[in-house]
Order: sequence, then C-alpha cells, then structure tokens
Amino acid sequence: MSKSQQLTQLSKFLSEGMQAYAMKALQTIQSYKQTIKSWLNGHTVQSFVSLFLVGAFLSIAVASCSGSSSASKNDVKLKLVSFSVTKAAHDQIIPKFVEKWKQEHNQNVTFEQSYGGSGAQAAAVIAGSQEADIVHLALPLDVSKIQQAGLIKSGWETEAPRNGIVSKSVAAIVTREGNPKGINTWADLAKDGVKVIAANPKTSGIAIWEFLAFWGSVSLTGGDEATALDYVTKVYKNTPILTKDAREASNLFFQQNQGDVLINYENEVILAGKNGTKLPYVVPQVNISIDNPVAVVDKNVDKHGTREVAQAFVDFLYSTEAQREFAKLQYRPVNPTVTQEVASQYQPIKTLFTSQDLGGWDIIQKKFFGDGAIFDKVKAASKA
Repeated sequence: MSKSQQLTQLSKFLSEGMQAYAMKALQTIQSYKQTIKSWLNGHTVQSFVSLFLVGAFLSIAVASCSGSSSASKNDVKLKLVSFSVTKAAHDQIIPKFVEKWKQEHNQNVTFEQSYGGSGAQAAAVIAGSQEADIVHLALPLDVSKIQQAGLIKSGWETEAPRNGIVSKSVAAIVTREGNPKGINTWADLAKDGVKVIAANPKTSGIAIWEFLAFWGSVSLTGGDEATALDYVTKVYKNTPILTKDAREASNLFFQQNQGDVLINYENEVILAGKNGTKLPYVVPQVNISIDNPVAVVDKNVDKHGTREVAQAFVDFLYSTEAQREFAKLQYRPVNPTVTQEVASQYQPIKTLFTSQDLGGWDIIQKKFFGDGAIFDKVKAASKA
C-alpha cells in the first residue's frame, strides 16, 4: 500500500483536526528525510512513516476521548427530601439552579423530590427508605437526628450560612370567618368549647413548633412550668385529632370544615390569601421563630458521587435569587438583602423567642418529646 493510500484510509477515522495533525507530522518527517534515513540504519522511510502515523493516530484518539469525557459530563440526579409545605418554593428554585449549573458546568441536573411531615421524613432518611442527598426540614432537631444516626457529619450547622437555617416563619392562628369563638391570643386556645386542629409532634415539624409556641407563651412571659403544663394540657384537650403533618391539618380545617381554629405557618396563611382564599388570622405578638434548616447528607452524597452538586444547590438556596423566591411565598428570608427588601410585608413581633430560649434542641427533645416526656404526659392527660 502506498503512502498516499495509507493516508486516505487513516483519514476516514480522523477528524479534521486529526488529519491536519497527521499531515503536518508527515511533512516534518519528509523535510528531515535524509537525517531519518541515516538514523534508521537500513529501514525504509515508508515503514517509519507508517509506524509514526499509527502512533500519532492512537495518541490523538486517546487524547480526543479524554477531552470529550471532560467536556460532556454525565448527568447528575439529586434526591431532595423536604417537609410538606416547601414544595411550592422548590418548584420555583430548582429550575433556576438547574439552568445555572448547566450554563456553568455543561452538566444536566435532575431532582427527585419527596415532601411530607418533617419528623416522618427524617425517620425515612435514617431508615434508608429515602436516600436523600439534601434535606430541607422543618426544624434543626430533625437534622440532628439524622446526624446522630451517622448520615451527616457533626458540625453541619457551620457548613452553611446562618447556622444552616435557610428559611423562616412564625406561627399564625387561623379562625373561621368572623372569628365566632373570639380567638385572638394563645390563651384563647384553652377556652372551653374551642376545637383546635393541630398536627402530631411525633411526625410533624409544625406540631413541634406549635407546642413550643404554646409553652413559651407562658414560660417566657412570667409563668412557671406548672402553669405552662396546665395551659398546654387544656389546649390538647381541645385538640381531638392530631394530623401527621401541616398539609393534612390544613385539609382537615379547610376542605372538611373541621375545627374552630388552625395553627399554621404564617407563610402558608398569607400565601393562601394571595391565591384567593382570604383567611381570618392573627399573628400572636408573643411568637416563636420557626427556623428551617438545610443540610447535605454526607453518607449519601459520598455513596452517590453527588457531593459537589448537592453542596452547590445548598449554597444556591442562600443566594439573593433563591431567597427572593422564598419571600414570594411569604417565608421570612435569611439573606440580609432580601430581608431588607421585604421587611414591610410582615407583621412585627413584639416578643420573638427562639429554640435557644427554651434550652436548645438537645434539652427540648429530652424534656418535651422523648418517650415518656412532657408531650406524652400531656397527651395522656388530655385523653383522660
């Protein structure tokens, strides 16, 4: 086979760039033909050229494959496990992140999403039935439980801004039209004849916030613990059904028309009004800061090979762009710029306390929600 025929055959397998490289190599060899001939010590230039071209083809092909691999990365799938009322926010935020990541990294990201009661979601992650890469839950206690199970590294709160808190709200009391039972404060929930719709602290994040709001409204305003216990017991006597999460409580109140009063997130109540369902409600002036954390689930992202993208999504949730989406859905943002932009949209709170004012989550869990702790005693007493 002639040199020309060899080149023609090889050209079928080479891109234009490869062809140019091969031709240039051949020309260089030809220009130094006499030197090469002497060095070959009897071998033909044609056989050397053939060998060189085969080597050049292989090296270029390997380099090309390597370059192609880095240029078009494999798609990534992330599993987001969150609490029930965040879906509307993530439906707006996720497409923005996906587009941004595609532009910056030429990689497609898809999300598998799961929404439900925060406590139940945390339990599913711990059990392995939900292999979350990222959790966005209703309260830090649920993320702490996942950490204690060995799936999240200790110190997760320091891995993101704002101690891992990505969205906030406060508690609101929703009543029937005209507020026939005259419910305006936390104390009114303990009145005889008032039927309260609330969720179960064993499965729902909002239910824990509700309980802490009830307790703190007494214990942090001058009442002792005996008075707080008596008050909370009366409230739960007025709560015939404990739903599994906030969404189910809302459905029971609005769609099935049960109960005189519903405790809900402020953001849910305001959003319902903007969507055409005007709800009579009051935001108590003694209130609890409802802090919703986000975290990367270390064990799962390492297993799935998704750490880089998962961490980038968590970081994106704190961006001005994402926080504005939370604010549109009436969450109280944590980004200072956005907080300033929307401050006038929210009712000011006279006394806003936090979980730390009640001792922090380790104490809260043991004191109120562990087996046989205060909530279990209140529930048993309310049924008596």
